[in-house]
Amino acid sequence: MNTLLNQLIIRFVLKQKKDSYSRFELAKGFRELKHIVVRLLKDCFLMGLGIFSAAFGLESFLLPSSFIDGGATGISLLLAELTTVPLSLLILLVNAPFIVLGFKIIGKQFAIKTAIAIIGLAICMSSFHFPEVTHDKLLVAIFGGFFLGSGIGLAVRGGSVIDGTEVLAIFLSRKFGTTMGDIIIGINVLIFSAAAYFLSIETALYSMITYLAASKTLDFIIQGIEEYTGVTIISTHSEEIRKMIIETMGRGVTVYMGKRGYGRRGEGSNIDIVYTVVTRLELNKLKAEIDSIDENAFVVMNSIKDTKGGMIKKRPLQH
Repeated sequence: MNTLLNQLIIRFVLKQKKDSYSRFELAKGFRELKHIVVRLLKDCFLMGLGIFSAAFGLESFLLPSSFIDGGATGISLLLAELTTVPLSLLILLVNAPFIVLGFKIIGKQFAIKTAIAIIGLAICMSSFHFPEVTHDKLLVAIFGGFFLGSGIGLAVRGGSVIDGTEVLAIFLSRKFGTTMGDIIIGINVLIFSAAAYFLSIETALYSMITYLAASKTLDFIIQGIEEYTGVTIISTHSEEIRKMIIETMGRGVTVYMGKRGYGRRGEGSNIDIVYTVVTRLELNKLKAEIDSIDENAFVVMNSIKDTKGGMIKKRPLQH
């Protein structure tokens, strides 16, 4: 058993070509492997809960009343009303380009998780049939948006998305220098205008209520309405954390000198303070990586409405 565990640690954590490893290296590797497993189980649970919540909101509220939402989900719902293609298949087709885009601008792990979440939502909708809850249009708009927003928010907390609009907004904001909020608003204006033209003005108005309910619930679930989060990290392992942010996260980082004001190590001793800015889609991964290095690190996160200039996304190092 110990031999198998050591092999797993060497293969998935240490990844160094050596003939032998010290007990300290294996113990440190075991700790990192434990963090990886716990994080994976937590992410899977949040993603699964998000999938069922979104599927329930769609089938029990929005679909029977022909209401739509914003973003990629709204496009899928609108196409489902105008064509005979099943919604589960449309969700896959509409979100497929965003998965590829997410792989290019965010990373492989995010793209894989997003693909799993979207495929899981499509399978859930085609395999499970939830009953219609109410015929009241206002209740349908509010609670349909609530459950759909909860599902999207839980998926984001798990390190993925089940609506690819935000990925597109990140890409376009970097390309054209506009804010993510402006891009998302522009996309949704087009979607609701199409709904008013092809369905009815009343349906479009109720759908806007659905979108507002979903967006507010999403913001509440992921604890913040910001597109970016500033993270300040105070740790005795600041150099390892700095390298992790640059090499693993691919982010720019600022290190400034500070002094301790309290603690057993003595007041007034110098310490490096690490500061970085990440998108909220990457926040879950950053916290997990920090925990794997120093679970006692003091981490402060601040909401940032938007950023300009600097190095928000660092290009991979060329060797």
